[in-house]
Amino acid sequence: MPQLDTSTWLTMILSMFLTLFIIFQLKISKHKFYHSPEMTSTKTSKQNTPWETKWTKIYLPLSLPL
Repeated sequence: MPQLDTSTWLTMILSMFLTLFIIFQLKISKHKFYHSPEMTSTKTSKQNTPWETKWTKIYLPLSLPL
């Protein structure tokens, strides 16, 4: 049975990492990033709900007399 030659593995792995790094750098460099993002103000309007005007008392089961 022939023995597996592993002498070139280090070169292949290092070249693979270098290639992946270069590819990712090229992909990232094509993205457009905004240099000064500005906050957009969102105005929320208060909506009146029917239960806000009514007074209700909630009875918890533990607060009832025995």
